[in-house]
Amino acid sequence: MSKVVPPQLLFAIIGCGVIGRKRTVALGKIPGLALGHACDLDATRATELAKLAPGCKSTTDLNAVLADPGVHAVIVSTLNASLAPITLAAVRAGKHVLVEKPGALHASQLREIRDAAAKTGALVRLGYNHRFHPALQKARELIDAGALGPLMFLRARYGHGGRIGYDREWRADPKLSGGGELIDQGVHLIDLAGWFLGEFAAIDGHAATYFWDMKVDDNAFLSLRTPAGQTAWLHVSCTEWKNLFSLEIYGRDAKLAIDGLGGSYGLERLTYYKMLPQMGPPEITTFEYPNGDDSWGDETHAFIDDIRLGREPTPGLREGIRTLEIVEAIYQKSGYPLGARRASPTGS
Repeated sequence: MSKVVPPQLLFAIIGCGVIGRKRTVALGKIPGLALGHACDLDATRATELAKLAPGCKSTTDLNAVLADPGVHAVIVSTLNASLAPITLAAVRAGKHVLVEKPGALHASQLREIRDAAAKTGALVRLGYNHRFHPALQKARELIDAGALGPLMFLRARYGHGGRIGYDREWRADPKLSGGGELIDQGVHLIDLAGWFLGEFAAIDGHAATYFWDMKVDDNAFLSLRTPAGQTAWLHVSCTEWKNLFSLEIYGRDAKLAIDGLGGSYGLERLTYYKMLPQMGPPEITTFEYPNGDDSWGDETHAFIDDIRLGREPTPGLREGIRTLEIVEAIYQKSGYPLGARRASPTGS
């Protein structure tokens, strides 16, 4: 079902925390957009966010926002447990949606949204902003240009050190989060691995709780293989102690190494190692991004293009469903049935 796109798009933000503020700032930099509603269960947070956008109204009433015929699209940036129910309601109301990762607690919720979107013509983009980091964009450019030759495998590590009381925050409650480190930072690595290598036919690995006193995982280890045998070897951790992001992509002719994401993760850098005909030490080219990233803004731009062009978002529901299917497969292998505590391998 096609939709007529007006020259001025009116948005609503659902969830006015840290990510909601990032999205609001990004919207404010794009011509032809306006933020009409800031909605949050916490009236104070909604009011503070609304102050960032001229003419924006604050509210705690989601139904009123979705009933506004002037609203064309919503951004959903709530806790994990609320992402899918709000997105489903928005899609049924005919609104386009940018929903933060992972989009749902379970893949079945995204399938229900997919079916509803097919009826109303609503477009749904999953908020995997890491694809829009400058080093990742440069990697995509080099791979598409054939600079690495045929891809063989990639390996990635992503982790943070937590903080005092981390195991008492909402991310440690499976009813609110859907899981631990795997569904938190792990979904970013799964999404990036699929972006570079394609669909995975074989899924293996495990999740574990080694340190934190919580019902969800604090580490996960994955081995994913495409039908052609290309492998993604991934490790995510919230016992990293020093924040870390590392992604290496290996082709037959060259290798890419992406390190850091800015801020506490360190300078974002991409290093291109080109194999020479005589082999031996490679030719090395380094790209550094000291000014940080505008991944939130670039991702929002992509969502606007989705709407204006009537384009199926990527990553959208298809990618989001596949990512959560992988998460669920690892949790089931590791004995983490929906919200139930498994025995820790360390006995804690």
